[in-house]
Amino acid sequence: MKGVIEKLNEDGLGILKIGRKEVLVPYTAPGDEVEVQRTRRKKKRRIASEFKIVSPSPIRTKPNCPHFGKCGGCLLQHIPYEEQIRWKAEKISGYLNQEVEVLPSPKIFGHRNRIDVVISTKGIGFRRYGTWWDVVDIDRCPVFGEVSSRVLKSLREFIEDFNLSLYDIKKDEGFLRYIVIREGKFTGEIMINLVTKEGKLPDEFPSYFPYATSVYWSVNRTRSDVSYGDVERFWGQEFIREKLGDVIYLIHPNSFFQTNSYQAVNLVKKVSELVEGERVLDLYSGVGTFGVYLAKRGFKVEGVEVNPFAVEMANRNARLNNVSATFKVGMDRDIENLSNYDTVIVDPPRAGLHPKLVQKILKDAPETLIYVSCNPKTLARDIRMLTKRYRLKFALGLDMFPHTPHVETITLLKRFEM
Repeated sequence: MKGVIEKLNEDGLGILKIGRKEVLVPYTAPGDEVEVQRTRRKKKRRIASEFKIVSPSPIRTKPNCPHFGKCGGCLLQHIPYEEQIRWKAEKISGYLNQEVEVLPSPKIFGHRNRIDVVISTKGIGFRRYGTWWDVVDIDRCPVFGEVSSRVLKSLREFIEDFNLSLYDIKKDEGFLRYIVIREGKFTGEIMINLVTKEGKLPDEFPSYFPYATSVYWSVNRTRSDVSYGDVERFWGQEFIREKLGDVIYLIHPNSFFQTNSYQAVNLVKKVSELVEGERVLDLYSGVGTFGVYLAKRGFKVEGVEVNPFAVEMANRNARLNNVSATFKVGMDRDIENLSNYDTVIVDPPRAGLHPKLVQKILKDAPETLIYVSCNPKTLARDIRMLTKRYRLKFALGLDMFPHTPHVETITLLKRFEM
């Protein structure tokens, strides 16, 4: 097949149409003339696995990363950043049926505060696009920043000195599995978490990373290919710290934190501006990213989160910042009465709100609802159901994830009288 890419689909793949046939082509831009030699099927879609660009689009730009086009981490580095923002705004606007602005990230390289790097027989790096078994070998990651090159250099020296077995992904064998690098962008603190299968780690391991604030060894005792495990031991500080505005957060290897610290500042600030009233319920409260920030500004905050460890971290963060927010373990839909709160904040995973929670919101009808979402598709679905009692008053996209198809959205919904 040969033709011109018309536009990008919602996943950032170029759409090539020839007659009734449609193929999705990664790493392309609208206006590219491409020739597709081979395709594969995935979820009823045909995706190009071998192709070449015959004539490049005039909007294409040179990617910053030498591994772009192979590594599956970034899909859009070849598209100018202002075009990425325009495309993301169109995507959210289409789902919400109204024009929505997207706030650009303050930094578009060196912005990520976490990367999960595979240590495998194929290489040390990230999954090759379209595969689960192959890895693109890298020496640095531009979206994370210069610390990545230092850590990966130290890791390679450690592996060479001790000749430890690497992860064979297809055979599910090998001792070393992942190295997870985290950095407090506003504090400069660095955490390194080596994830292995069960075995013996040489005592010299932490000495290869003298510049790190915190060094962890975690063991994955399951058959799952995941980049976390049970903490076996740590050296240095138990946590690293990150700062969003005037609030400090503790970060542990097994806790979630927004991956773009620079844009996260804008995220918590905008949410605080939308809160109305005094009493706030923070559902899916995690480590207290919103709750602690709001409590610092005088709101009376209660947080509910299903993950007990996240709740422990949220309460630690509240104490660290000397605020009186309360976080507890619970299911999102088990709150006794949502109408007891002036504002309810929901920040669910990509699957969106549980249908029972949607029904509870409609029944209890708190006056103000702030819905933060990383998936505009499920956000739009949930808002359609909530329009029985609520009107969408405000929507803003924030680009937390430059060079990827993902985008964060903040919406404000207000109850109307029936």
